[in-house]
Amino acid sequence: MDSKFPDLISQFQINEKPINVFPFGSGHINDTYKVETEGRNYLLQRINHSIFKDVEGLTGNFLKVTGHIREKLNSSNSGPQTLKLYPTHSNTYFLKDHEGNYWRLLDFIEDSSSYDLVENQTIAHEGGKAYGEFVKMLSDFPAETLVETIPKFHDIHFRLDNFRKAAKNDSAKRADDSKNEIDFIEARAEEMKCIIRLGTEGKIPLRVTHNDTKINNVLFDKTGKGICVIDLDTVMPGYIHYDFGDSIRTFTNTASEDEPDLSKVGMDPDYYAAFTRGFLEETKAILKTEELKYLAFSAKLMTYIIGLRFFTDHLEGDVYYKTKYPGHNLTRAKTQFKLLESMEGQFLFMKQYIESLCNDNPISQYGT
Repeated sequence: MDSKFPDLISQFQINEKPINVFPFGSGHINDTYKVETEGRNYLLQRINHSIFKDVEGLTGNFLKVTGHIREKLNSSNSGPQTLKLYPTHSNTYFLKDHEGNYWRLLDFIEDSSSYDLVENQTIAHEGGKAYGEFVKMLSDFPAETLVETIPKFHDIHFRLDNFRKAAKNDSAKRADDSKNEIDFIEARAEEMKCIIRLGTEGKIPLRVTHNDTKINNVLFDKTGKGICVIDLDTVMPGYIHYDFGDSIRTFTNTASEDEPDLSKVGMDPDYYAAFTRGFLEETKAILKTEELKYLAFSAKLMTYIIGLRFFTDHLEGDVYYKTKYPGHNLTRAKTQFKLLESMEGQFLFMKQYIESLCNDNPISQYGT
């Protein structure tokens, strides 16, 4: 155990002393450690403040959202859980160490597991229900009271501007070898502005959304039932399409996010159907017709955006995402673009399946 951990942990309001601390999870951004004690276990996280610059605002969002969810869960006596932050002895919910790093301590949810790839339709369906219930429980929470923890996080105009600047500057001298990817991005750029245009025009509402709805941000119990949505740092105002689309991106991919063999990459239609069914079981009653019309499209949008972000980071020299080898971000981007092509090939099915689930609330016209 690193000698810094006992001192860090002692500054939080818990009674137990750590006996073992070790890296935990597979997140790209924060550093997470499991803290084992003779009593209960905890998670210690170093918040990446180069990405989450407003740590106080992020923490405020976390407390507001989990408090609201906890009230809903307590009143319904339902099975799902939500995360809990522990205060320091100074009654703050994060601390800053002498090196300028920010730390927080959370509950460790026992007897739970997460997945980097969907293993069966039950997991896909339960994941859909978990994310759907998360959105539903926050549907009456005032989104405008939350701060943007990462400004313009899913703003397609912002992401395209960054990409084009990176391609023009070519600081890492990688653009010449990536012309196929650049052409792929530009060919779809206008289509991808659809959701943000609808929001700007007031045709779809701003909601409290998770904004990073990967499969590994849902915890499951031993029976495969979803019990908790985690990684709440990106919870902020957004459109429902960001959550649904990013879920389909990760829940339905037949390969890992950085699979170099693109022949293995595609959208599994059975997992798409299972997730979509679970998600709409929880959210159909609260979603507006215009939101439902563009749900299928949002899967293409979010796969495009994440591929765009990986590729932009590749052009800039891998300054945002953690990488394991040279060209890792390019591999990630190519995987996303191959997945997007698979979605494009199955798009009619994707739209029609959502229509079939909404047949008691018909969608008169599908979006792009």
